[in-house]
Amino acid sequence: MIRCSRSIADTATRTAQKNAATLTAQDYIDIQQLLNRYAFALDTCSNNGYDYADLYTPDGVFYWGINSRKSVGREELAEAAGGGKLGCKRAKSATLENPIQGHITVNAVIEPSPEGAIGKSYLVYPGEQGIIAPDPEHRGHVGGYQDVYVKTEKGWRIKKRIHIFPPNVPGTYVFPAD
Repeated sequence: MIRCSRSIADTATRTAQKNAATLTAQDYIDIQQLLNRYAFALDTCSNNGYDYADLYTPDGVFYWGINSRKSVGREELAEAAGGGKLGCKRAKSATLENPIQGHITVNAVIEPSPEGAIGKSYLVYPGEQGIIAPDPEHRGHVGGYQDVYVKTEKGWRIKKRIHIFPPNVPGTYVFPAD
């Protein structure tokens, strides 16, 4: 596993912040709403996963972890939510005995960047309907997200998102060049 270097990421972040535009109060609210819609769209597989996919730019990327697979573009992102050609089977098969994990992102930090904005947050899987998830690897604090946001004609969208697993910390990863 490749570990992230805090000093490299911190230096890159400081340099980017010097060249960043200012975000308005409304920008912060809109990005926070984007993050809130993310969890609902992912957990419910709404609109066959396309509500999730449409939170990204048309060429948006979700990285499943450092040195892991990635989903690029609307069709692959809909499938990442369990939809698209997968048909939301996971959401349809949920029961009280086999619930779907609810995604909760907390402590979101949003900062201006040259592309628009960057963000980091923690990810928590609390279980569903008061039931502790049977899979101990996927409950409680399971890392976090690190994001690049851009403002489009449709509002703020995710350009890049990576799931950062412990012991790595969101905000320390350097995305590969486009």
